[in-house]
Amino acid sequence: MTSLPFPIAEEPDAAALEAGRKLFAGQSEFLKGVVAMSGLPAPDRLEVCFAGRSNVGKSSLINALTGTKGLARASNTPGRTQEINYFTQGPDLYLVDLPGYGYANAPLKVVEKWQKLLKQYLSGRQTLRRAFVLIDSRHGVKPVDEEIMKLLDTSAVTFQCVMTKTDKVKAKDREKVLEQVRKALAKHPAAFPEIVLTSSEKGDGIPTLRSIIAHLE
Repeated sequence: MTSLPFPIAEEPDAAALEAGRKLFAGQSEFLKGVVAMSGLPAPDRLEVCFAGRSNVGKSSLINALTGTKGLARASNTPGRTQEINYFTQGPDLYLVDLPGYGYANAPLKVVEKWQKLLKQYLSGRQTLRRAFVLIDSRHGVKPVDEEIMKLLDTSAVTFQCVMTKTDKVKAKDREKVLEQVRKALAKHPAAFPEIVLTSSEKGDGIPTLRSIIAHLE
């Protein structure tokens, strides 16, 4: 039996790490919250987006990447924030924070409106180079994660799995979760064949993720 695909991303070499450091040494600023396609900023630079269910640690990851505490703010209520939040990272990159999914407390009409906007964004944004789908290392891939992955498949947007909160899981338990995640990713043609392990609290994996973003074209 062959080994499963989706290895853990290795630490980049010194030059690649430096490219990532330089990119994220630039100014990080909130640009705008978008509620309709007409509100998107001009497609004048590359952008990457971050998707994840509520409480996966998305805001913490964006803050750790940029080194700017409080840049991205978490909402305690799933489905409360229905905006696509744009951040500038220096003059050449947009970081795009998609609202946390998991809509237990959101009205159906709100959910439908958000899903429509999300589909339009993913299908129609030519400068979007990669989506990062965040998965909690304690829980693995949930049905709501499968939904976003399927949407990325149909939108032909390459997505990469980023495991969050790895410091909260023992090594033996993490291997079980990784096996489940790899099996889930194998079903999705848009999945990039590497997993990034991160801890926003400890800083683990943050330089690697910066380097990955810095080398997108």
